[in-house]
Amino acid sequence: MSLLPFRRKKTEEYTELNEWIERVKQGDEHARNRLLEDYIPFIIKSTSQATGRYIDRGIDDEFSVALSAFNEAIDRYDVQKGASFLSFADTVIKRRLIDFYRSQSSKRKDIPFSDFDMEDGEDNIVNYIEVQKSMDAYALKLETELRQEEILRFTEMLSLFDIGMEELVDLSPKHADARQNAMEVARIIAEEPEMRDYLMEKKSLPLKMLSSRIAVSRKTVERQRKYIISIALILIGDFELLRDYIQ
Repeated sequence: MSLLPFRRKKTEEYTELNEWIERVKQGDEHARNRLLEDYIPFIIKSTSQATGRYIDRGIDDEFSVALSAFNEAIDRYDVQKGASFLSFADTVIKRRLIDFYRSQSSKRKDIPFSDFDMEDGEDNIVNYIEVQKSMDAYALKLETELRQEEILRFTEMLSLFDIGMEELVDLSPKHADARQNAMEVARIIAEEPEMRDYLMEKKSLPLKMLSSRIAVSRKTVERQRKYIISIALILIGDFELLRDYIQ
């Protein structure tokens, strides 16, 4: 039976898909191969939407990049974070396409000026400056879309904690050392499973657990509560682009 989502109700498909992913994580390579084969149409569709053109699995390098990214998504997916696997996989595919275009663009920059115009294997003239510009444009387009998606998902997550996106500028501590201390508290929460679970379940800071781990006073932590929670959520969630802003 195919695993593709349009064959059954979404809730049934998501449940079965998660079960297959769990089998992969337990070492079932047959399950991995089954997922990769059954979701080739999804991979092609996701890649075509990202690049704005039809992708041929036997010709285009982008398909190989996307297939590898889908496999990566299987290994990295965490059902506890709440996002559907297919949404997560689509995001990973776009990120790896950005990496691909950037790496290819970088290689083109090493080509001598005399080689900018040359013939390909079919006697067509190829201008590598234009190829590089096209790859740069694709990478920028995908990164912009991903950033918008991350901001939307982050805004939705913040709302669960009664924090508005527009508050973040005012919430940031004014002094660099205070910001650094708050970020360190957020990192501790994100890295400690018990604290992370407490934050996500109770929607509040694990103050008692933090008391023995940090030198910052409880009063200061409570005052910076929303800022610390916001940073912790970026570190906990799948927000690679937003994470760049806090590192």
